[in-house]
Amino acid sequence: MLNFVLFGPPGAGKGTQSEKLIARYQLNHISTGDIFRAHISNQTPLGQQVSALIADGQLVPDAITIAMLEEEVEKNPGAKGFIFDGFPRTVAQAAALDEFLESKGSSIAAVIALDVDQEELTKRIAERQKLTNRVDDQADKLQKRIEEYFSKTIHVLPYYEAQNKLSKVNGIGKIDDIFAELCEVVDKY
Repeated sequence: MLNFVLFGPPGAGKGTQSEKLIARYQLNHISTGDIFRAHISNQTPLGQQVSALIADGQLVPDAITIAMLEEEVEKNPGAKGFIFDGFPRTVAQAAALDEFLESKGSSIAAVIALDVDQEELTKRIAERQKLTNRVDDQADKLQKRIEEYFSKTIHVLPYYEAQNKLSKVNGIGKIDDIFAELCEVVDKY
């Protein structure tokens, strides 16, 4: 199984690039954001809990996120591999993911970080908000999410760098150019 983490702040292009990577490499996509939105739209008890946290700009607790992610992996036993999008967001989540995948006889091949500055992120998410009306893209919530990324989530990168699994890709430019750089990384594995 070939597993990758696509890493970056909100608005870095993880969703856009994941779609292209899935099509090219036939990997399954697991986006914690998509999982959360599905639970929220179906108004499950978990969805109501997650909705309140996201509406306040907070991260969902590790235990909830990890359980949902493991459930998604288990739903796809024949997968060639996975692209994890929006996960892990903490070192504890990264360690839990490593432990879970190891129990399945697998591991993370590489973590690909999309580098995008805050000014570009703000522009992209403002545009996305116009198109999708996602509640987590509202200006006040967005600022909290970006701050959360740069104060907490970014600390996951040294965890993977210590394992020699980190690759950085410039996330600013034409979508196809960024995709080509991502493919160069994936093709190594």
